Amino acid sequence: MQISAIIDRVYGALVKFDTTCSMEEVVGLCPDLTWNQVYLAIDYLNKIGKVSVTLDPDRTYTVGVYPSASEASQFSTTQDHVYSAA
Repeated sequence: MQISAIIDRVYGALVKFDTTCSMEEVVGLCPDLTWNQVYLAIDYLNKIGKVSVTLDPDRTYTVGVYPSASEASQFSTTQDHVYSAA
């Protein structure tokens, strides 16, 4: 499976889930992918501003999808450029 398909798969699962979830839950949403594939997709989506990753006080990483591309773009204008070039 190509990396773009993996990223699309993870992002689609997060959008469909429609709430924040832990990294472990994201892996559960994509049982056809390995933990490493999910982690790399989340890392990329975070860098381009499509998702947010936060560390909770109990040391759990939580992933959430930004509601719209315009909201994500206000955090970093260079990230949108990276995404459009990919």
